[in-house]
Amino acid sequence: MAFGWIDEQADARRRAGLVRTLRPRPADSPLLDLASNDYLGLARHPEVTGAAAAAARAWGGGSTGSRLVTGTTELHTELERELAEFCGFEAALVFSSGYAANLAAVTALAPHGTLVVSDAGNHASLIDGCRLARGSTQVVPHADPEAVRKALATHEGPAVLVSDTVFSVDGDAAPLGEFAAVCRERGAGLVVDDAHGLGVLGPGGRGAARAAGLAGAADVVVTVTLSKSLGSQGGAVLGPARVVDHLVNAARTFIFDTGLAPAAAGAALAALRLLRREPGRAARAREVAAELHARLTAAGLEAVRPDAAVVSVRAPSPEGAVRWAADCRAAGLAVGCFRPPSVPDGVSRLRLTARGDLSGDQIERAVRVIGETRP
Repeated sequence: MAFGWIDEQADARRRAGLVRTLRPRPADSPLLDLASNDYLGLARHPEVTGAAAAAARAWGGGSTGSRLVTGTTELHTELERELAEFCGFEAALVFSSGYAANLAAVTALAPHGTLVVSDAGNHASLIDGCRLARGSTQVVPHADPEAVRKALATHEGPAVLVSDTVFSVDGDAAPLGEFAAVCRERGAGLVVDDAHGLGVLGPGGRGAARAAGLAGAADVVVTVTLSKSLGSQGGAVLGPARVVDHLVNAARTFIFDTGLAPAAAGAALAALRLLRREPGRAARAREVAAELHARLTAAGLEAVRPDAAVVSVRAPSPEGAVRWAADCRAAGLAVGCFRPPSVPDGVSRLRLTARGDLSGDQIERAVRVIGETRP
């Protein structure tokens, strides 16, 4: 029977407790949200939603085509210019998603003959970029500069190191300074995904590369998403102008994909301008993360010390994590639930978003619910 193997895989997922289901949320959800990636609480900010509505009225519901045909509006180029300037790079290129931006950066910058060194903790979009690249990939242990050095030493041709700046599972930061130093020893490029750093790390939320003194470097390329701290949707690649020009001509997820909807571009631009005007939002997100971690560990829970806005709490098993998240939801708290294969080390977790707009009372309530519902 066609696709009969699907039933076998579904049965295996059920037995392992790994079934995933969609859960549509209402517009006026009563849950306290510690599950989304809305790190600065801007997704519903009136300036952001107003800009989205204004862009849709001015430019239409969609971009109507690929970026190279009709999908580039003046709004897209304005967003690219301000995003590059804010983060300290020469140029930026906006994509329809952060996933598409990562696929573009890795595949277009790792042609045949290139060695791609990939951190074992990388996001799925970077992993898929490595799989699609014409170059060869070597996966190295997580956040290990010496392992990167050894991998680069095995290759004489062009090479690139690919890594998250802040890893989405535990919220730990990559040693970017050491990574850059190792790459420069061998003349390798550095491509980093700052999806969880933009808006949280660096001066005024300008990102992890800016914090590490790497912004604007000729050998550094950064990808970001517009769907986390900026409360919108889409992604971008930041780097030297010649790299961006190369992506325009060589990146398949740019050339053949419909451009980002104007409403999303307008929302992201408004959020970026708001962050520039209110730089304290980034520091507040980090403060909330630190407070969540301190309260959770004081309550006897195993929480990973956060380097940005992600706080991870270890669960006893995949089934225990699912039940824990469900019990939190029943008590009015939405939390993320990470389990295999989403976690590379096989350890299931609750994943909490330390949103910068959370109050002290909301933090206390979240910690109380998590502690009371622990398996």
